[in-house]
Amino acid sequence: MIRANDSQPPAPQKNRTHILKLCMLASGSKGNAIYISNGETSILIDAGLTGIEIERRMASQGLAMTEISAIIVSHEHSDHIRGVGVLARKHDLPVFISSKTRQAAAAPLGRIDKISLFSCGSDFTIEGLRIRPFSTSHDADDPVGFTIGCDGKKIGIATDLGIATAMVKEHLKECCCIVMEANHDLKMLEDGPYPWPLKQRIRSRTGHLSNESSKELLMDVIHDGLKHVILAHLSETNNTPEKALSVVTERLNRHRPKLCVALQHMAGPMIFL
Repeated sequence: MIRANDSQPPAPQKNRTHILKLCMLASGSKGNAIYISNGETSILIDAGLTGIEIERRMASQGLAMTEISAIIVSHEHSDHIRGVGVLARKHDLPVFISSKTRQAAAAPLGRIDKISLFSCGSDFTIEGLRIRPFSTSHDADDPVGFTIGCDGKKIGIATDLGIATAMVKEHLKECCCIVMEANHDLKMLEDGPYPWPLKQRIRSRTGHLSNESSKELLMDVIHDGLKHVILAHLSETNNTPEKALSVVTERLNRHRPKLCVALQHMAGPMIFL
């Protein structure tokens, strides 16, 4: 993870029962996975690498699959579900998934004994964590983003979206940490090697968010309580971490949350909230 600002654990506070923490295990078209924990309950949002690689990246941060309570799936594309079935079977984990995504992903997921179905707009809880899925605009059967809350703090996750709808903005407005897509630089995509149909798909309303669109989204949801922003799902062909950070931060002045870029080939540091 390339960081614009370092993140350190906050000083202990009286009457504080939980500290949310997050680690970007992988982000990009080759695989996505996010670890989130409140110290007692830990979950994975997506598991788009092989099961062995997910375990390796968790171990690199001093984490183990034995502490994971559940896997939550955002949509059926392989870079988000590649390791879900294997990890669920190996560690006897429940998988939380929407009905349409479950149907679309039935073959690659394989047999999963513990399935919990959710619907967009309806909260569900996993022990001490409250999760709310919300609809996003992407070329999948039922793509969703999430907010994950505990003790009045919320993490927002909105990647794989062609446009930032009013619904997406509404769910991200009160988050203290946001994982948001900054997939491509428009000129790099235009001049790059991708075939024209793929370029059109990426730029469409059901494709991926550009750096410019990510900047506009941030400006719409920024508030004094937003402490961390993680730019995610960067294209290795059509973007660079430096370009993404430069564009997304160019209109920030008084209020500057800590920004960093999640990378594809290595886990990032633990972020404490």
